[in-house]
Amino acid sequence: MPNVSTPISNNQTKVHQPTLLTPLLDPAIGQFIRDHSQRLIELVSQHGSPLNLIWPHAFKANTAALQSVLKKYDVNHVIFYGAKANKSQCLLRAAEDLGIGVDVSSIHELNAARRAGTPGALLCATGPAKTAVFHRALVEAGSLICVDSLEEFAHLKALVKTMQVAVQARVLLRYRPQSCLASRFGMGTDDVLECLRQLTEEGEHFHFEGFHFHLGGYGYETRVQAFREVTAFVEAAHEMGLNPSMIDMGGGLPIRYVDPEIYNSFLQNDNKPGHYYNHSVPESFYPYGGSLTASQWLELFLESDHSSGRSIANYLKSRTLTLSLQPGRSLVDQAAISVFRVTRTKKLADNKTVIFVEGSSFSACETWFASEYLVDPILISATQSHRDPTQAYIAGHSCLDDDVISYRLINFEYLPQPGDLLIYANTAGYQMDLLENEFHRHPLPRRLMATCCTQGHYAFSPDC
Repeated sequence: MPNVSTPISNNQTKVHQPTLLTPLLDPAIGQFIRDHSQRLIELVSQHGSPLNLIWPHAFKANTAALQSVLKKYDVNHVIFYGAKANKSQCLLRAAEDLGIGVDVSSIHELNAARRAGTPGALLCATGPAKTAVFHRALVEAGSLICVDSLEEFAHLKALVKTMQVAVQARVLLRYRPQSCLASRFGMGTDDVLECLRQLTEEGEHFHFEGFHFHLGGYGYETRVQAFREVTAFVEAAHEMGLNPSMIDMGGGLPIRYVDPEIYNSFLQNDNKPGHYYNHSVPESFYPYGGSLTASQWLELFLESDHSSGRSIANYLKSRTLTLSLQPGRSLVDQAAISVFRVTRTKKLADNKTVIFVEGSSFSACETWFASEYLVDPILISATQSHRDPTQAYIAGHSCLDDDVISYRLINFEYLPQPGDLLIYANTAGYQMDLLENEFHRHPLPRRLMATCCTQGHYAFSPDC
């Protein structure tokens, strides 16, 4: 959307563009907000606030972009959508439509993926604390299981041996890279080698497929180093007579929420105590205006040197290995917006303004992690507001003093009024439903799936 302060009129409503941390918007979503703001007011009136609108076409575009890179480098690959990134069933159906897999972290996510039509063989479980019920369901479905420890390996072995029908558990071994030795996840070198030794004796009960690792952060360089470490186990497995076919590098591909130059300018010039209601600048933020897109990041990873001038892509091809990814958040980039209705504004003793919205920070959760969502909301005026430039922070409707959606003071050209809407863009990646609950017995936010009918016109149906 254009970075302007002049409101765009739409019948009886006006769309006010933020000018500091302007959100990047999918073109179709941006056009819908500009041209159909009255429709948004009607949807909130009908379904309540906050309201999450899901756009599966963005999911499909993100998947296609990553697949294009992998095909460009002629790398065998499999993509598993990390279901924990978002609870919308229509996104699981989008994954099934595309024929990609789903990374599930609980029996409940497994059941949701199966309801969406995902075959058991295209499910992968990477979480560390799998229950016996979850293990059994994964084995029975023929799903891939990332084994996190020797203890999990022993539990899985005992379970498989008790099953009435002879089956093999499909497994990857989760390695703990040198860069995260303090992590509780994954296995060190000795434990990985011990699992490999046991696998040479347990071929009847296990189908060994390779290795898994996962790192936090978004530096492709640390992922490259972890990949190099894992390939030493590939060679060790071959020496033991095993035949690994996959390296799973987990998730952690970046999303760009705002323009990088705008984001860097904010950090250098505006990220100061006086710009926050509580005068406290968070110590860390998600890289909302990162320099790389997910596709660019993946290209740099595949082109990186593995050994002796041979790229990672060439190493994978030389060993006939499949590269597996779980890019949960980056697959849902631009796949949802969250709409909050303003209940009232209030002038405080320090001459600051607070905007109360119908909904809570459990549905826009960064402040609960001592951080901030560095993307400005879009204001839709349902009333004939007069220009009244205002700085305000945004709070939820609960009785908790910490129920704050943004401590950061947002610049508004028009003071929001009761009934106006605040639209937060690009909330599908954990933002909209990571902490949502029924505090004060307020119902969980509704979510509607957008389906394009004609150019610029959408039908909305319950996500189920």
